[in-house]
Amino acid sequence: MRFFHLADLHLGKRLGECSLYEDQKYILGQILELTDRYAPQALLIAGDVYDKSAPAAEAVALFDDFLTELAKRKRIVLLISGNHDSPERLNFGGRIMARQNIYLCGLFNGQAEQIVLEDCHGKIIFHLLPFIRPAQARRFYPEETIDSYEDALRLILAARPPDRSCRNVLMAHQFITSGACRPERSDSEQINLGTLDNIDASAFAGFDYVALGHMHRPQSIGGQHIRYAGSPLKYSFSEARHQKSLTMVELGEKGVVNIETLALRPLRDLRQIKGPLAKLLDPAVYEQANREDYLHVTLTDEDDLIAPLDALRQIYPNVLRLDFANSRAAITQAESAASTLQHKTPAELFADFYRLQQNIELPDDKQALVEEIFRELGGDA
Repeated sequence: MRFFHLADLHLGKRLGECSLYEDQKYILGQILELTDRYAPQALLIAGDVYDKSAPAAEAVALFDDFLTELAKRKRIVLLISGNHDSPERLNFGGRIMARQNIYLCGLFNGQAEQIVLEDCHGKIIFHLLPFIRPAQARRFYPEETIDSYEDALRLILAARPPDRSCRNVLMAHQFITSGACRPERSDSEQINLGTLDNIDASAFAGFDYVALGHMHRPQSIGGQHIRYAGSPLKYSFSEARHQKSLTMVELGEKGVVNIETLALRPLRDLRQIKGPLAKLLDPAVYEQANREDYLHVTLTDEDDLIAPLDALRQIYPNVLRLDFANSRAAITQAESAASTLQHKTPAELFADFYRLQQNIELPDDKQALVEEIFRELGGDA
């Protein structure tokens, strides 16, 4: 069986004051073109369909158009909710849509929902697990100890484990790690402050493929078959160097999985450019790329400039961010950093260091412990 794995559409998202409606419509059209070209039997959408739990009407209409086109092509759609979605809104009309082979799993009902499909090698069980928090799992397992996201997920999977006599595919929208290895995150992803939201990839033993959502860069974690599809568009400048794609998976007989990425080309790219103003306004420079791209511009001029943003927007209408990299900016940044450090307590500095090293916030209980240690050492917490 061949299927597409995509995630993190974030329909309705804006970049500053710029609506991404046309960009998202364009990329969904490209996915439909790839569907026509490669003829997958199913499309898996691993959460964060919308950017907000109460999406704009145009975002809902856009997704409705996309699902309608997939239904016309008689493609099976399997969809779970992400942390940005409203599970109840996504579930609306689910029983009617199932008649069109569009299976919506927005609400967690205590176990992973299963959809069974078949091909020439036998059955494939798709396990649909929407985004879950420990508190949601505790509701269904009140007698169990669930202190973390990993506790919740392992308990849920143990209650309905994969059938190892056939092929199993899991869809999930969580933060997955592999030992000390962590996936690359971007600024546009939502981080759960003060919690340990990571789940080790070892929890997925027995699954032939794990279709993940949540991280915006396409990447595998803990094995090639455990994969984040990534977002189809760049949603922050930390993603400027990413190559966006959708993942095409071929499931052969049990144990045979082939994975290929299909490049996605945006209507307007998200880029960072740097240099003196005169150079960036030179036709020899700006004619080499799409002037409509969304830009973060860094000017290196040492001299004072008059209305540089206005001048830039005459050529690049979608400049979203402007800053400077010159000697004056370096002095200002150094003074600002020094001032910030002077006003932070030792415990706050430790928390900053922990965040840089672990890529997550220092948990509340450990923050309290650190503050107690500094007090015992005779310093301010």
